[in-house]
Amino acid sequence: MSTTRSANWQKDVAHVVHPYSNLDAHDTRGPVVITRGDGCYVEDENGNRYLEGMSGLWCTALGFSEKRLVDAAMKQFNALPYYHLFNHRSHPPAIALAEALTGIAPEGLNHVLFANSGSEANDAAVKLVWYYNNQLNRPKKKKIISRLYGYHGVTVASGSLTGLVHVHKDFDLPIPQVLHTDCPSYYHFSQPGESQDQFAERLANNLEQMILKEGPETVAAFIAEPIHGSGGVIVPPEGYYERVQAILRKYDVLFIVDEVICGFGRTGKMFGSDTFNLKPDMMTVAKGLSSAYLPISGLLLTDQINEVLKAGSRKIGAFAHGLTYAAHPVAAAVALETIKIYQERKITDHVQALSPYFFERLNKLADHPLVGEVRGRGLLAAVEITADKAARKPFPRKPPLAPGSRTRRWSTA
Repeated sequence: MSTTRSANWQKDVAHVVHPYSNLDAHDTRGPVVITRGDGCYVEDENGNRYLEGMSGLWCTALGFSEKRLVDAAMKQFNALPYYHLFNHRSHPPAIALAEALTGIAPEGLNHVLFANSGSEANDAAVKLVWYYNNQLNRPKKKKIISRLYGYHGVTVASGSLTGLVHVHKDFDLPIPQVLHTDCPSYYHFSQPGESQDQFAERLANNLEQMILKEGPETVAAFIAEPIHGSGGVIVPPEGYYERVQAILRKYDVLFIVDEVICGFGRTGKMFGSDTFNLKPDMMTVAKGLSSAYLPISGLLLTDQINEVLKAGSRKIGAFAHGLTYAAHPVAAAVALETIKIYQERKITDHVQALSPYFFERLNKLADHPLVGEVRGRGLLAAVEITADKAARKPFPRKPPLAPGSRTRRWSTA
């Protein structure tokens, strides 16, 4: 494919800040400027066509040219292009989306607080965990445990939850209330001779010891992606979540499940929580919620948490949290149509049908001397590239971006 740049590209993009960019002073290539999309393909400004294997950023589950989503947006633009949810206001797309979303969510998640991105949804989860414990007169129960190499966003709170060094470095993160426990990657972090079951037991014991060391009266919540996404498509070993959830229940620690990447069929069921039999107290969604056609996210809550929040709001006189664009009517209409398409096209059945062939083909790479591991679930997968297969030694890479600090991998959504 051509790498020719347009004559004015440096001028055109000079004022754009690009997240996660390589800012090496000697790199003059600039960004790849994408100008259009079609199905699972995108094209750049020079007409080069690319297969978008990561669905953008794990986002566009319905591809880049789903006309029903465009039509849903235009219909809503013509009816009500904007309204808010403050001061007891609402609008039909927000109400219908809340019904549809809680209708497909794991059992017990009957309430939703809307936002605009996964980062904001996870940020809200932190705030509500703190608010919840204040209402229960537990002012010290505020610490939140995340995992190394997990990814939960980049706001002050969600960036603290993220367990990647480059998200913290020089941003003064993480904040003090956030702790990080082990990454559940057997490939990267198992000890010599340790079985997967022993690895899962060790990690669960480490989590329990962290809770005991900090004091259960200070630990409020544990957050996890069912499968690590940006941290390397890490699939926890069998029995890991069963052990972890038992520990959380034992010490009255809320379980926040981040479904921003795993949600909406990517693992073969509607949510990663369904795939791994997780019972979240809170669950965050974004990306696939609207196939990323418009920014929207949600934080789902149980009845128990919602009742405590309502009681607090009555005491204070208001629920003083909200966002101007939360459940923006056009974004909500597109998200509602997205959920309808998932259901009508039986997207989870489609993923389950394709997944065996997908992994059959990927596993043909497993014997290659540079391939350490093929892993994933559904249509979420990674191929680990290694310098030394026997020693599981990665190629050197700076700055550290993923498990093992220097690991290279291919990933696909």
